Amino acid sequence: MTPIADILANAARTETGFTCAIPGDWMQGRTAYGGLSAALALQAALDLEPDLPPLRSAQVAFIGPLAGQATVTATKLRRGRNAAFLQADVTSEAGLGLRATFVFMAPLASAIAHDIAPRAPLPPPAPDAEIYTGPDDGFFTSNFNFHDPKAAHGPAEWLRWARLRARDGLHPMVELMAIGDALPPAAFKLIEDRRAPLSSLNWQINFIAPEPATEDGWWLLASTADTVHHGYSSQRMTVWNARGDPIAEAMQGVAIFA
Repeated sequence: MTPIADILANAARTETGFTCAIPGDWMQGRTAYGGLSAALALQAALDLEPDLPPLRSAQVAFIGPLAGQATVTATKLRRGRNAAFLQADVTSEAGLGLRATFVFMAPLASAIAHDIAPRAPLPPPAPDAEIYTGPDDGFFTSNFNFHDPKAAHGPAEWLRWARLRARDGLHPMVELMAIGDALPPAAFKLIEDRRAPLSSLNWQINFIAPEPATEDGWWLLASTADTVHHGYSSQRMTVWNARGDPIAEAMQGVAIFA
């Protein structure tokens, strides 16, 4: 297990970001786990403009594999009175692996208050609940705890509690980026040959809570694929905190080689 805070602490800083090593226990196949790559990109953006308002949205493109030594570079695209747009690229020996656009926006005075977002359908794990941790064999799940309440009934649906095993010293949004993509693609449940490769193509995530917080590190993650055709799946994703509050809503496109 390698804490993300250690990866960042050992990074070599540059004027626009940093270079760092991607540990083997953060890999998923031949590329780094997408949540880690997105979290590194976000950290570079936060470092570039340290007085940013809350993060509200991220558009992430998983362009190619990332492994070994990585370079993370952030660029300010535009900053106005209320919103700031920043871009971050992550490259490694194979070239550009990830490009993310982050939107930060300050709260605005408004007469509108509307909230019908569903609350978490399950309570957080009890102290004696069965917790799963991925094997320490060079796969990113070794950095997480999971609790599967066996409550996902759809044919292409996941619903699990997850937390980072080491989360101290992280910006709350960096933690969320790291954990928000921790479930397997929902379409994975439809594949008979579990060795068939899958690849996330993009990730659009909108943050409902400007200052997310939870209890004991637990976040409830949901992912549902309504359509899977011609090797492509579009899935809907949700993140709730331990109190049941909706924290983030997302969509993701996934390539399926089966």
